[in-house]
Amino acid sequence: MAAAAHATGLSDYGDPSLQERVAALCAAMNEAGLDAAARARAESVYLWLLSDRLRFFDDHKRLKIGAERIERPIIVTGEARCGTTFAQMLMGQDPSSRLLQFWEVMRPSPPPSLAGRQDPRKAQADADRREILAQIPAWLISHPYNDMLGRGPPECERTWAMDFRTTSPTGWWRVPLMPVISGPQDPPAQYRIHKMMLQQLQYKAPKKRWALKGLQHHHRLGTVLETYPDAIVVWIHRDPVQALASRVQLLTEIFEGIAGPIDRRAFARKTLAYGREIFAKLAESAVADDARVHHVLYSEFTRDPIAQIQKIYDRARLPFTDAYHEAMLSWMPGNRSDRYGKFLYSLDLLDTPVAALHEEFAPYRERYGVEIEKPKH
Repeated sequence: MAAAAHATGLSDYGDPSLQERVAALCAAMNEAGLDAAARARAESVYLWLLSDRLRFFDDHKRLKIGAERIERPIIVTGEARCGTTFAQMLMGQDPSSRLLQFWEVMRPSPPPSLAGRQDPRKAQADADRREILAQIPAWLISHPYNDMLGRGPPECERTWAMDFRTTSPTGWWRVPLMPVISGPQDPPAQYRIHKMMLQQLQYKAPKKRWALKGLQHHHRLGTVLETYPDAIVVWIHRDPVQALASRVQLLTEIFEGIAGPIDRRAFARKTLAYGREIFAKLAESAVADDARVHHVLYSEFTRDPIAQIQKIYDRARLPFTDAYHEAMLSWMPGNRSDRYGKFLYSLDLLDTPVAALHEEFAPYRERYGVEIEKPKH
């Protein structure tokens, strides 16, 4: 933290509790037994994120960026492997909307509107993404939108990487370790940074509606709706058994690329335990019935995505224009989800009787009208 302050000439991190989280993450990494090269990479990531945070908070104070209004964002959410990225990409085809871009979020200072067309951050983000894909080549099959490189949309969770509460793959891919939770989650604090990021990126830029996506928003719906009272939340639901099996395969590929060989069975058990806890909580969500939350079934969305989006727009009283409809029709043929190969997974990965899992997840399926999905692999 002292090195970042010295490098930037700044000192306000925007949160006096940050030092505790940085220290906790340092301790977790020391316990992970990283070698000298990995420790050096971790230190470079710390310095990068901390320096960016100092510049980011300074921009907000100096330029009064907090005056920017975030109006009617569309926020797509749901568990991993439920079609959320595809939905976000389609929402982003609306000429009235815009996506987050990897290059902006990775290095948000100065605000993009204040930089020139040849902003070097774009080339740096392209290089970062190529490095990630060289390390985790299977990620292009499971998440083909990675081919957009620095222009691709990151998940919203990347906006609070500089808050040192977790280690996301796109923030820490150079450091060979599994995810580390460094401290208690604090949704109000994280959505404060989330909103600040959106304000930073739209500062003095043409005003458009944000089309966002995150895998934590539906866990924190109350905070989301307090932060963005006029938000349009699109929550996609899929059979939990299929979603979790697909998630295990995806995350295994990602973290073996980052950390090397892992105990796959232990990792699958941990992922399933997470799913059991989360889907039980989601079945009891007190905020899910809020009128601002639009529930979409994965099966219906994949069958006719444009029709489902039109329903959302109609219910939210957004104009579903001919230009938007044509933009989606033009985008879809060249962006098939299997354009780099078919992503394959097996229910055997869960190492648990499938019938028992279906019974366990019945409250979630019944709450949201989700049918048991027939295996395709």
